[in-house]
This record gives sequence, C-alpha cells and structure tokens, in this order.
Amino acid sequence: MRSVLLVFAALALAPAMGLAAPAAAPAAIEKEIVALEDAMNKAYAANDLPTYFGYYAGDVSAIFYNQRTTLEAYRTMWTAAVRSDPIEAVGTHDMQVRVSAAADVAIASYQIDVRTHHASGPATDEHAFETDVWERRSGVWKVVHVQYSPAAK
Repeated sequence: MRSVLLVFAALALAPAMGLAAPAAAPAAIEKEIVALEDAMNKAYAANDLPTYFGYYAGDVSAIFYNQRTTLEAYRTMWTAAVRSDPIEAVGTHDMQVRVSAAADVAIASYQIDVRTHHASGPATDEHAFETDVWERRSGVWKVVHVQYSPAAK
C-alpha cells in the first residue's frame, strides 16, 4: 500500500518538479492536424473568412504566389478577392503530416485543387502545393507559417 501511495505522490508532484506528462503520440497529433486541415479548407471553400482566418496565428509568416505577406495584408486581399471571385470548390490530397519530437509543432504538406468562380468569365481551376506549419500555443493549434505555390503548367 505504501508503494502505491508513493507512486501517486510522485505523479502529483511531477508537474511541480518540472516533469511533464508524456506528449501525445505522434499518430494522435497527425489525426488532429488532418482534421484541422480539413476544417480549415472547408471554411476556405465556403468563403467563410472569419472561420478560415481563425486558424492562423496573428504573427503568421505567409508566402502566397512567391510573395511574403502578413496576416492583415492577406486578410485584406483575400476578402476583396472572394467578394468578386468566390471559391466554388476545394479538394486536397496527398496529405503528409510530420510532428516534432516535442509534439508542439506539426507540418502538414499536401496538394490542393481550387475552383474559382469569376463574375467576368468562366470558372478557373488551380492545382497547387501547400505547406502549413502548426504550433500548439496555450493548448490551441495555430498556423504559424503557410506557403502556397501553384503547380507549373
């Protein structure tokens, strides 16, 4: 009985002694990131900008079409773009997720197909490669870096 009490005492004192609980298994985090990517891309496809931009950290480093931008500049540009040329459909495939050893950063890379409706003409299709770097901040996953690169035609 005494050994059981010692184990419980050690577990209770572990956080105070700087001993963290084991990090979540990489496979569980990979599933979580895939679900977040799915939800974020559904918001993107639905032109639901408040939800979509809610996935990004305020200090995100972003590269779209080989141009670095800030979250605020991207929000301004994308809000104007979807007013005149909204997204009709989004599909992703070839999702690959890697989790850091500390389980606080995950990198998701995938291919994305985007169909855009244009008020001035026919819809267009774009095939691109995207990489999103997620960081767990205060227990919440946020995109801290994104790179979107259209595939060469």
